[in-house]
Formats: sequence, structure tokens, C-alpha cells
Amino acid sequence: MALRIIFMGTPDFSVPTLRALHDAGHKIVACYSQPPRPSGRRGLETIASPVHRAAEELGAPVHTPLNFKDEGERKVFTEYQADVAVVVAYGLLLPQTILDAPRFGCFNGHASLLPRWRGAAPLQRAIMAGDKETGIMVMKMEAGLDAGPVAMTHKTTIGPDMTAGALHDALAEAGANLMVEAMAALEQGELKLTPQIEEGVEYARKIFKAETRINWDQPAEVLRNHIMGLSPFPGAWCEMELGGNLQRVKILAASASSKTGEPGEVLDDDLTIACADGAVELLSLQKAGSKAMAKEEFLRGNFAPPGTVLV
Repeated sequence: MALRIIFMGTPDFSVPTLRALHDAGHKIVACYSQPPRPSGRRGLETIASPVHRAAEELGAPVHTPLNFKDEGERKVFTEYQADVAVVVAYGLLLPQTILDAPRFGCFNGHASLLPRWRGAAPLQRAIMAGDKETGIMVMKMEAGLDAGPVAMTHKTTIGPDMTAGALHDALAEAGANLMVEAMAALEQGELKLTPQIEEGVEYARKIFKAETRINWDQPAEVLRNHIMGLSPFPGAWCEMELGGNLQRVKILAASASSKTGEPGEVLDDDLTIACADGAVELLSLQKAGSKAMAKEEFLRGNFAPPGTVLV
């Protein structure tokens, strides 16, 4: 017997779970997503979210409320008489009336090993902190930020060459499979919930523009983690003197090196840049308005000789 599901999500990360639940035979009675946002250089166009577009392809009605303060919005949600709401990166905190409306409540797919990295940017923060392992969890939602009991867990290793983009894609697929498994167990009355421990809580605050600029006065491992955790978006960046002009360049991948020098100094022809302790070798770069390039391709058209200082 299929569940009647309200799906709530916004970005690309959420779409595999929506599609997997649909393909598993569940009835997606409605989708909720963030409202369409301005797009283009002038912001004259609006674009619907990835979940919004996927829901329309599946024939599910889509709602895009700014919040659930309006009684009419809460009434519409309740009238769907859903068995469960599945929430994956929706972007809004849900009031208790919404959490209580579905027969079995609301279940969230969260990309961390709770209670570590509750909050908005768990993928990026895990890599930036140098974590060796993370994962995705299905949890039953309660009032509070990512604080409910956990139903199922999938763990994955964070390798030294893993960017936030690669981790995003891996956990999006793993999370879709995990949620299908969790909903099957819920349907059969076999889903077990384990309360989260309160020790080790870390909050994954959203990424701010100010922290994307590279500070070379940091240890190499810290800087490498920072670069990988912000790749490909929004991207850690610095300024390089190229062709006589100071240009903004995103660094999308790097590895740690034992070489030493003054922080920000180009140490060799392989784009090894000195840090406060050690150095990082730049592996993938992107100039403003250009495509991302491997180091070898970048160096064919750009020259940053040893002794140059990046800022």
C-alpha cells in the first residue's frame, strides 16, 4: 500500500529523493518548495527551483509559500491528508501545526551524522573542519533545528580529494535510497527511532561571502580543507596578477605540500603557494567569466612566476 506523501525541498540535492519516492510507487500528493527567485544579470526573470520543476514533470501540485504563518496555508497543507511529509533541504523551519499534520509526522533527510553539523551547510562545514567521515540521516522532525530522533543512517568517507560538490552528489543519491528504505519500514510499522545524543552538537552555519576569500596565513591542511569545502560553489578565491592586471581567481581544488615560504608566495612553476605552515598546490582554477580549468590548462594561458604574491 503506497503512502500519501507531501514532499518538501528546494535545490538539486532534493530531487533524487523526490524521484525515488515516486518511482517506489508512493503517491506524491503535493510538493512544497521555495518561491521562484530572480535570475539573470538584471534579475528580470524568475526561475523555479529544481524541486518545483521536477514536481511539475511528475504531475504533482506545487506550493511555494514564503512561510506557514498564514492560516490558509496551514489549512491547505492539512487538507491533503498526507500520511507523511518528507523534507530534504527545504529551507524553512516548520511550525508545530505542520509537523503534526501528517498521520506519521514529518521526516527529514539531513546530510550529516547528527548531532554533528545541524543547520544550513553541513556538507561544506564537514569538509572545511577536516572531518574524515560524514553521511546522511533520516530523522523524525521535532521543534528545533535538526533535533529529532534518528531512524536510519548512511555513512561515507571524506577522502582528501573530495570536494563539497562530489560529496553533494554522493549523498544526494545515497539519501534518496535511504529515504525509500525508511518509508518502506514506516509503511510496515517497522521504523525504529533513536533519540539524538546532546553531546557533540555542532552547528553548520550558512556560508557567508566574507569567508570565501582565501587567507594564506593559515596552515596548509586548514587551507586545503577550506578550498575543497567551498568547491565548486561559492568557491574560495584570491587575487592574482595576470597579464599586468590583478584578477580574481577561484581555487576549486588543492593538495597540501611540505614546501615553505612567505604566506601567499608562489614557490614554483607548479603553482605551489606558501601558507603559514607548509603550502598548497593549486590543482583547479577558474578566472572570473571563464570555465574551470585544471592547473596545466590554466598555466598554458596564464603565468604566475615564482616570487609572485597572491592576495
